[in-house]
Amino acid sequence: MEDNRSHEISVGGGFNGSIFSHITSVENLFAAWREFKKGKSKKSDVVEFSLNLENNIFRLREELLSKSWKCGGYQKFIIKDPKPRIIHKATVPDRLLYQAVYRILYPIFDRTFIFDSYSSRNGKGTHAGIKRLNVFLRKLSHNYTRPVYALKCDIKKFFDSIDHGILLELIQEKVSCPETMQLLEKVIDSFHKIPGKGLPLGNVTSQIFANVYMNRFDWYVKKELKIKYYVRYCDDFVILSSDIGNLTKLILLLQKFLDKNLKLELHPDKILIRKFHQGIDFLGAVLLPHRIVVRTKTKRRMIKKSTKLLEEFQIGRLTKARLNQSISSYLGHLNHVKSRETNHSLHSIRAKMRRLP
Repeated sequence: MEDNRSHEISVGGGFNGSIFSHITSVENLFAAWREFKKGKSKKSDVVEFSLNLENNIFRLREELLSKSWKCGGYQKFIIKDPKPRIIHKATVPDRLLYQAVYRILYPIFDRTFIFDSYSSRNGKGTHAGIKRLNVFLRKLSHNYTRPVYALKCDIKKFFDSIDHGILLELIQEKVSCPETMQLLEKVIDSFHKIPGKGLPLGNVTSQIFANVYMNRFDWYVKKELKIKYYVRYCDDFVILSSDIGNLTKLILLLQKFLDKNLKLELHPDKILIRKFHQGIDFLGAVLLPHRIVVRTKTKRRMIKKSTKLLEEFQIGRLTKARLNQSISSYLGHLNHVKSRETNHSLHSIRAKMRRLP
């Protein structure tokens, strides 16, 4: 299916060599630093690391080459996104390493993924996923003239349930370099929700590991079940059909495959079959015939958060640039959907901001 030259790779169309030599190269580590520090350059731990940048990077490289690197542990904190999520934050040297690993692994694995996987991939994302699902709905419904049904599912405790042994086997299908596999085993085993399971939400490597893990499921759906209308974003996926009976039969097949091959379970409370005209809720949008609207909860969250940011700006806790960036981000999201009410509210907040000194 794909080129399996996993020990020797070409980065940027140039030098060929072992994957480990690419990960640990001076060029890759400094490039990883430049990517990692974006948006973090004022954080105290990042500032401290950058004060002695070259020595710190070369120390990390020496630890990697001597095989003495060990994870420095994780700091746990909770964010609302919008529901509470537990994030585990690694030390700066470790996050730099994870970025360096990600830079090299991404091009190796991304080319093996199906087209309709949209999470944590260049040129993909939520907007592209919504747009693709809308194209599928319009096509299958023959321009909204025939009934279409959507099976929507997600995985129960997905990141907490990823099995380390299975993940390493899946990686080794493309990475035969022993030194790289030894390093990746250390990275993966640096975090456990329960023994042998779990990935930390705070690691950039978790993004690609999650896609590697679900890639086997994606190909099962596409190749073995021969499902044409399938879109996945992380652990959230939708399958379309003009026959509701076919979707009902699929549920057991999907669950059996996940349990047998990936030790995962469909969330029993989030298996849903809906008619297209009732609205298909996906990635913060609701897709309906002839239109896409913002989910009500998403609209309320945008307005509430924007109002709070304006208040923080008014009392000097937030810069005008940061406020403007946030409002522009929300408006950019709304460009992909129809929401006159939310658009008006955000433009009103921006107008108030401009009138302030």
